[in-house]
Amino acid sequence: MTDTASPARAAVTHRRVLKIALPIVLSNATVPILGAVDVGVVGQMGEAAPIGAVGLGAIILSTLYWIFGFLRMGTVGLVGQAEGAGDDAEVSAWLTRALLVGLAGGVMLIILQPLIFFAALQLAPASEEVENLAWTYLSIRIWTAPAAIAVYALTGWLVAMERTGRVFWVQLVMNGTNILLDLLFVLVFDWGVGGVAVATVIAEITGAALGLWFCRSAFSRPDWRDWPRIFNRAKLIRMALLNTDILLRSAMLMIIFSSFVFIGARFGDVTLAANEVLIQFMYITAYAMDGFAFAAETLIARAIGRGDRGFVRRSAIVTSTWGLVICVSMALSFALAGDWLIVLMAKDRDVQIVAGQFLPYMVLAPLAGCAAWMLDGIFIGATRSRDMRNMMALSFVIYWAAIFVLIPLLGNHGLWLALLISFVARGVTLGLRYPALERQAEAGGD
Repeated sequence: MTDTASPARAAVTHRRVLKIALPIVLSNATVPILGAVDVGVVGQMGEAAPIGAVGLGAIILSTLYWIFGFLRMGTVGLVGQAEGAGDDAEVSAWLTRALLVGLAGGVMLIILQPLIFFAALQLAPASEEVENLAWTYLSIRIWTAPAAIAVYALTGWLVAMERTGRVFWVQLVMNGTNILLDLLFVLVFDWGVGGVAVATVIAEITGAALGLWFCRSAFSRPDWRDWPRIFNRAKLIRMALLNTDILLRSAMLMIIFSSFVFIGARFGDVTLAANEVLIQFMYITAYAMDGFAFAAETLIARAIGRGDRGFVRRSAIVTSTWGLVICVSMALSFALAGDWLIVLMAKDRDVQIVAGQFLPYMVLAPLAGCAAWMLDGIFIGATRSRDMRNMMALSFVIYWAAIFVLIPLLGNHGLWLALLISFVARGVTLGLRYPALERQAEAGGD
């Protein structure tokens, strides 16, 4: 792995950060674009129900899959620290461990799908038409759960190795395939909501296969199949503790986002559809921000592996500076072009009107969430999962307190305000724990 030894020791410069981040920014930007195409394609049917169904089905699966996001996050931290410490054997072994966890998780979701879908749809009292269409979407997409989850592990390994250009190609091929098939299956073949789901199934299999190919250097060493090493008790315990904390953190975060959709459904199909259109704006920001959060993850992880406090601080400052630039740019873009984007994504006039009323919240969202997004990356790289779990729990409580206070007073406005408040709470609470992270680096890691 001589091609990655040098970057592990290189200085933290703006050029290095951009080299890591820009491929992620470009690749992740295709994800919300895909979501917008999903919504926009079914929006051309001229009805609110298909938009709501795709949004509802997608948020259910996103909630399930994003819970397994600990595979990406944990893999970046563990692999990055192993790379920073010069432990090539563990660099390969951590990928195998992550892929095994992903395979087991995907199979479990397939087996439990009837129970999961029934429970999820019971939480969202949408119309019968929306629920039926959402069930169709879910029952098709779930079969590629192992592939979808595996992409998290593969992406995490590539990010940790600073091979983000390859992450770009995985996302570009996967999401580009999805978009083209969306257009073909829905607009040409008229398969409706089911066509959107089939397009995603094919794209997820393609993305996982390409990711495995790009990670082939991990499999060039015998350590990836050194089973005594793979199942080393101490390593597995460390992975389990780390992933459990991240899983709990991710579960709370996904409950916030999924509850936003479910609670919004109580205001009717039009409001549900309008919220779904607007949430695509936030995904655009989040995925653009991920580029610099990912840069923070890998650079912080390497710094912890080296025991270099100065490297930690420099990484945090440089990556966060670029993160702020992105957030301000997104806020200005939504303020100037938000109305045009709404019209582009939704054909139904009622949906356009309602979405326009709540657009100001999406202008504020990037600014409210900037600190949270960047500090997440910093703490992931340091594998300080306990802090992430505890601060998320505190923010979770604050979110629900805001829900119970604001929704009775302000309705859907209160729902949007509660979401923004949760962003600010995450940033503030993690910021208070940052000094301890630097002390960890100075002490030489965990």
